[in-house]
Amino acid sequence: MYAIKVEDLTKQFNGFTAVDHISFMVNYGELFGLLGPNGAGKTTTIRMLTGILKPTTGTAFIGEYDIQKKPLEAKQLMGIVPEMANAYIDLSAIRNLLLIGELYGIQKKKRIEKAENLLRLFGLYEKRYQKVRTFSRGMKQRIIVAMGLMNDPQLLFLDEPTSGLDVESVRLIRELITEFNDKGIAVILTTHNIEEANQLCDRVAIMNHGKIVAIDRPEKLKRTIQSTTSIEVAFDKKVEPGEIIFKGVSEVKKVGDKLRLYTEKPEEIIPVLVKYAGSSGNKIISLNTLAPNLEDVFLKLTKKREE
Repeated sequence: MYAIKVEDLTKQFNGFTAVDHISFMVNYGELFGLLGPNGAGKTTTIRMLTGILKPTTGTAFIGEYDIQKKPLEAKQLMGIVPEMANAYIDLSAIRNLLLIGELYGIQKKKRIEKAENLLRLFGLYEKRYQKVRTFSRGMKQRIIVAMGLMNDPQLLFLDEPTSGLDVESVRLIRELITEFNDKGIAVILTTHNIEEANQLCDRVAIMNHGKIVAIDRPEKLKRTIQSTTSIEVAFDKKVEPGEIIFKGVSEVKKVGDKLRLYTEKPEEIIPVLVKYAGSSGNKIISLNTLAPNLEDVFLKLTKKREE
């Protein structure tokens, strides 16, 4: 049995199609990413899967339960961390977790034990009696993720869980996501952070304009555009991207202090770069060829869809 099975799921708002006939399945123990720009339909998809929104057409099963026909049974299986979630700021950290435990009907002794264990895991045990209003944004987000785990879910929905957080909180939350996933929990992660999806996800569905334009393991997605190689070059003196758009180069992007040239024939472009450096008296200080990354896949597939 799948953790999630989605068939022909569609959501329209006053004639606008936010999610357009999508189908996919997620296995237990899988970390599945919904990757796409803002407005791609990721959050609307999550809201349908968690029973917040009713689909216009299509079905979504959480385990064996149709989320529309048996919402209570389905919701017992899931933990949810929405993008705009908030803890109760006038309650302490531990009281927030205990309240969630009460809502799920967890026996008092067990919910206290569970709350304390989660606070230790998230590095907040020493601050367990402090009101959440005194916490930093990263600490608040850790509490919210911990709240989503109070009921020992079989599926964990995370909607942009690291958006806008400090580096330490991002690292901790990513490590904990991986740790819980290793215990067999299915994790459904929505993100517009391509590197996050690349680091964490077993499979990725790329969404754009409400449709799934590709779905596969990150490494397999990269191989689908293997012909698009890039050359990364750094010159001793500043060079504007427009100066090195040679024949056979489809695009030049500035990446830090380097320039990245996209081409299908790097072996022909490298000699041209060397010749340019010699004629302009501008020394090349580094030169590398790069295979496609997930960002290249994402940009190519979303651009193709828009065309």
